Amino acid sequence: MTLLNVLLQAADGGAAPAGGLLGGSTGMIVMMVLLFAIMYFFMIRPQQKKQKALQEARNAIKVGDKVVTAGGIHGKVKEVGETYFVVEIANEVRIKIEKSSVFVSAEDTQKQ
Repeated sequence: MTLLNVLLQAADGGAAPAGGLLGGSTGMIVMMVLLFAIMYFFMIRPQQKKQKALQEARNAIKVGDKVVTAGGIHGKVKEVGETYFVVEIANEVRIKIEKSSVFVSAEDTQKQ
């Protein structure tokens, strides 16, 4: 028995009279679609936009930019690879960091 069948049986058992505005199983399906639409526009879509903007910012990082890692380490980008950055965190101290754990420094965004 599928979840949809269970929901439809529950709706038929305690539903409003058939002449009501959203009566019967059709009303239950409409309510579920509306609930999904609300969740999409208020939760899923904004998160996708935020992820896209973050990915674009990472792709725009170039040599010489100041960045902050997910661990809170501040440094300057010395090399850009396909999936990584080499970041200088002190004089001649360089670390290789995955692109997914690097963010643009707040100092750089205030200058722009």
